[in-house]
Amino acid sequence: MSAANGPDRFDPYEEEPEGTGPVDRPWIPTPRSSIEDTGRPLPDVTAAEPAVLEHRVLKSLLGAWALAACAPEEAAAVEIHLGDCGACAEEALRLRDAVGLLHAEESLDLDPMLRSRVLEGCLTRRPARIPVPGWATPYDAETARLDALLQDIGDGEWHAPVRLRWYEGAEQVGKKTTVAGVIAHLTSVDGLVARALGLEDPAPALLDPTARTKAYWKASYFPPTRAARAPWRDQSHSVIRTVSFAGPDKGGAGGSGQLPVSYGNFELALRDAMIDRAFECWIHAGDIADAVDYPYEAPAPRHLNRMIDLAARLLPGSLATRRRHGLAAPARELVGAGRPARSLRLEVEGAGGGEWLIALDSPAAVGSAGREVAHVALDGVEFCRLAAGHVLPEEAAAGQVGDREAIQDVLSATAGLSRL
Repeated sequence: MSAANGPDRFDPYEEEPEGTGPVDRPWIPTPRSSIEDTGRPLPDVTAAEPAVLEHRVLKSLLGAWALAACAPEEAAAVEIHLGDCGACAEEALRLRDAVGLLHAEESLDLDPMLRSRVLEGCLTRRPARIPVPGWATPYDAETARLDALLQDIGDGEWHAPVRLRWYEGAEQVGKKTTVAGVIAHLTSVDGLVARALGLEDPAPALLDPTARTKAYWKASYFPPTRAARAPWRDQSHSVIRTVSFAGPDKGGAGGSGQLPVSYGNFELALRDAMIDRAFECWIHAGDIADAVDYPYEAPAPRHLNRMIDLAARLLPGSLATRRRHGLAAPARELVGAGRPARSLRLEVEGAGGGEWLIALDSPAAVGSAGREVAHVALDGVEFCRLAAGHVLPEEAAAGQVGDREAIQDVLSATAGLSRL
């Protein structure tokens, strides 16, 4: 039987059974319009006088009073009554405490630092038998954060369009793909680290990151889907497990962190390659988060500092490469390796920031405070977005003092660190 014809529905045209009448049915008042909608002036609440009400009425008003929903004269009457009636005063206090539990809805997304705090608390009580090297913890944290994001999105969002951006020469370029395509890209480039560690490489015939990604995309018979997550996740876990089992790295020439990782036309030590992969994981996680409208925070300050430090150390080499291609001003003073040189002071503000002296003319020279010719200050996240090619050098919000040519060259060299 449909609800419209059910026995509980009142039909005004139906004959009433004997012994019932309108007085037996509950009366529901019609909605009242607010005085604010009538155009009449609002009452003067400052001159409200306490209403004279019975005890049972005052007691029934306690809930509304606790919610600050009483009329002014009723609120005044309740407050006077609470000073004379202990039972009502106790009930009012209980209701007011209950109101404090009512609050606006909060985001269900976990604090991005929750995992780090839980792990830190656990390791404080019982250190890991096989700890993750310090230089690998940013990669461990960023892959875990991205994996949590991927866990939350629906099947349809894996095909959301994503535009990857980087800086080539003197302009920003881009490539359109999907969320699944981004994960396939991370899998292919992370494979360079896996290859150096003796693990399975998804694109063994290629070293250049861009060529690897394009080959990996082309090898798929169909556009990547949610299935791209499992290979990326398994590979990242294998990399972390392998560098952890390699043993402690004291920073010497024989440490596992010094293992060379080839990117085709350049090479990074494993400890730096892991920071590089953590950086790219965070940047592309942000690209995915923007595409699916997902809140995503910057890395932990100590991890962000490692990423900024790596970029700062790579800047002299990037500047020299751009100079060879005619994209930067000629060197003014060439000095020998390890010698103090004309320098720019890079000040990165905010959590994870610091100061670095960037040698301007010779990549093997040492930055010198005594030979500082320019000073640039940027926010930490802004600097990383510039290094990722997401911000153009001329658009970087930076405080700049000193040699304008040197400043422009260093900002362009920072953007030049980016790649697909």
